[in-house]
Parts: sequence; structure tokens; C-alpha cells
Amino acid sequence: MPLPDPNEPFPVPGFDVTYVKPTITRRNIAVGDFTYYSGVDFEAQVTHHYPDIYGDRLVIGKFCQIAAGVEFVMNGANHQMNAASTFPFHILKNWEQSSPALDRLPLKGDTVVGHDVWIGQNATILPGVHIGDGAIIGLSAVVGSDVAPYRVVAGNPARVVRQRFDDELIELLEKLRWWDLPVADIQALIPVLSDPDLKTVAQTIRRRLA
Repeated sequence: MPLPDPNEPFPVPGFDVTYVKPTITRRNIAVGDFTYYSGVDFEAQVTHHYPDIYGDRLVIGKFCQIAAGVEFVMNGANHQMNAASTFPFHILKNWEQSSPALDRLPLKGDTVVGHDVWIGQNATILPGVHIGDGAIIGLSAVVGSDVAPYRVVAGNPARVVRQRFDDELIELLEKLRWWDLPVADIQALIPVLSDPDLKTVAQTIRRRLA
């Protein structure tokens, strides 16, 4: 039986589910193997992205699950807030204003999503946010600040609802980095990765890392 192929754009026949990496055409967007989007045009979900002006990047890890309607808002959405008006005269026809220097704009840097992150339907990720491995972003959440690994966040603004696992298991998963293993090894690990008996999971990972 053939192994899963990260370069096959449509891994679920008959459904609008897309492995994102092989569909990327824009520079300054990097997506890891097997991350999927519940739709067919992921790049349309990355808005206000003007890398020639701001140079910001969207970096998403492997095995992320991105639901329909998720939006990644990039730095081009930001207006100058340290002046009397936020109005962007410089981008509109016939207004006599030169573009402000980048250091006058509230630029937040790159947006970075770790590995095995689940982002729920219609969530919005704001510029410069860093989301850790294994995090879960709730339905319609608006994420404006960093999310630590293996946290569940929800709401507007998004707040931590809970930590998914105890500190020991989180540390073991971060050491294991299963998403970086060869595909055949990940196939063999699926029983562990899908086991709700977390004590047994921790014991198995400990043995593997020993």
C-alpha cells in the first residue's frame, strides 16, 4: 500500500479538503507537509499580505488542521496609530501624503503556527501571532496574542480555556516531535497518537525517547 503523499493536493476524494503545501504560489508563505485546509483556495484566506512592502511571512508547520473560513490577517491591515488620524491617505488616489516609514507603523512581524495545530472554523489570526505546537483554536476565535503549546483558546479576544495535557506529557511530545519522523514511522505511531489513555501514551513515548 502506498504511503501518504504530502504533494497530492486533494487527499479526500469527493471533498473540498486540500493539502496546502503543494498549492502555495505566493512567496512569504511557507506551509509544512500534510497541513490541510477545509476548502480549495487557502491563499484567499491570507489577507492584507503585501510582502514587497512589509516583508512579513506566514509560516505554518506540519500536520495542522485549518477549518473553513479561517483568516490570517497580515500586517498590511494595520494603520498608523501614533498620529492624530489613522486614515491611510498615502494609499488612496490624489491624496498628497508619502508612505510613512515602516518604523512608524504598528508592524507585528511574522505570523507563525507550530505543528499539529487545529484552527476551528471562522477563526481569525491577527498579525504577528505565534501559536505553539498542539494548540487548539476555537470556533470564531480572534487570536491577537501568542498561544503556548498544547493550549486551548477561544473567544474574542481569544483566552486560554485549558491546557490539553499535564506538563510532563507536553514536554514528552515536544521532545518526540513526531511530525518530523519519516512517514512510515508516523504510520506505526498512529495507535499511540490516537490513544486517549494518556498515561499509557506517556509511558510509550518515554520508552521511545530512552
